[in-house]
Amino acid sequence: MPVAALTTLGCKVNQYETERIAEDFAAAGFVLTDFDAPADVYVINSCSVTAAADKKSRYLARKASRTNPNAVVVMTGCHSQQVLDHGEWVEGATLLIDNEDKLRVFEKVIEFAPEILSYSSSPATVLPARERRTRATLKVQDGCTHFCGFCQIPFTRKVKVSRHWEEIIAETHALAESGTREIIVTGVCVGAYDEATGSGGPDLAQLLLKVADVPGIARVRLSSIQPIEVSDALIAAFASHANLCPHLHLSCQSGDDTILRAMNRPYDAAFYKELVRKLRAAVPDVAITTDLIVGYPGESEALHQNTLAFARELGFQKTHCFRYSPRDKTYGATLKDDVSDDVKKQRHAELQAVVDASNRAFTEGYLGQTLSVLVEHPEGGTLTGFTPNYIKVRFAGPVALYGELVPVRLDAVGNDGSATGTLQLTGAELEYYQAHVPRPKFQSLAMMVE
Repeated sequence: MPVAALTTLGCKVNQYETERIAEDFAAAGFVLTDFDAPADVYVINSCSVTAAADKKSRYLARKASRTNPNAVVVMTGCHSQQVLDHGEWVEGATLLIDNEDKLRVFEKVIEFAPEILSYSSSPATVLPARERRTRATLKVQDGCTHFCGFCQIPFTRKVKVSRHWEEIIAETHALAESGTREIIVTGVCVGAYDEATGSGGPDLAQLLLKVADVPGIARVRLSSIQPIEVSDALIAAFASHANLCPHLHLSCQSGDDTILRAMNRPYDAAFYKELVRKLRAAVPDVAITTDLIVGYPGESEALHQNTLAFARELGFQKTHCFRYSPRDKTYGATLKDDVSDDVKKQRHAELQAVVDASNRAFTEGYLGQTLSVLVEHPEGGTLTGFTPNYIKVRFAGPVALYGELVPVRLDAVGNDGSATGTLQLTGAELEYYQAHVPRPKFQSLAMMVE
């Protein structure tokens, strides 16, 4: 059987699309293996959100071609789109596929190299098959037209489109039947999900409620959403349905109004703070996570201090901190990049220290409490999973608990804000799980998300 290896950089939308591509290869008889192993086809679902993502995407193409010089090395995703738009190429790549045809990767590979279906590679490199996923990403929307000053996405995913809600619910039922307990609803601009772009009627709030009502789905988590797209109806949905995880990733980018205007963000710091206040008032235990950029053109030390104060005041549960790098075609790229690399590094370290402290403080607020944890990664007698409000927890327990929601008392917090805890099941309850709960193999295909 031929062997394929896939890897993902970037967002949850990319992760979902990689899984869809992997399913096509598996359905055609390919065996899926780790990206580091020898394979006949390598697929890199690339990212271009930062210069580092561009560099990593290119590195992976070179790495794959070195691992097997005779392999078909495919790059798709946003970096591939940028390269194609410029009429360039990627060293090590055999095929570059644009975002529009991303879900046709398998078809494009077979058009290019039909003989690959007859390959019989050594099974020694093959990883165990995936039989069950505790969490699955569900893409419901694509495209963005916000044109923020730092972001290429409106150039690489140009058309806003929503999937029909019936198709989404059908996929959710299939995931539930396969053992998935948590659905992560995602999109490039997920808050734009609505009838005008093809939903068939529901807006995002209504869709989430439909997904949450599918039998077998215990949790629904929403991925990153623009603050201006968090409607009162969406807040009400989170407040009313127990299956909607109390966790929103509200991408912010800066805590200073001058920088927000320069970034073409359609809100100011006061709007964002009021939104967070409303969410915390309506949704008990809600975790607010975000993205923040340091070193955007024009960011003075005083403006940077405003962002630090903003982050301290809001006390985010988790924050992705980025150093600004110019992106081709964006408004930011027309501005003088007047913050030196050394200053960017310093500001990044200062902001990271603030958000790390707030992450730890958030978890500390739950020490001694017993929370529900979805068991995802059993390894060496240690289980790992997340609470509904996105606290990562490690605790001792049997592998038979994989895929189950179990009560865990949080005992201590680490420097990264994760917790260690103690399983709160009686001996009889543990015996029941050992005797009656199926023990599926856990997901072993390496889907690297940077």
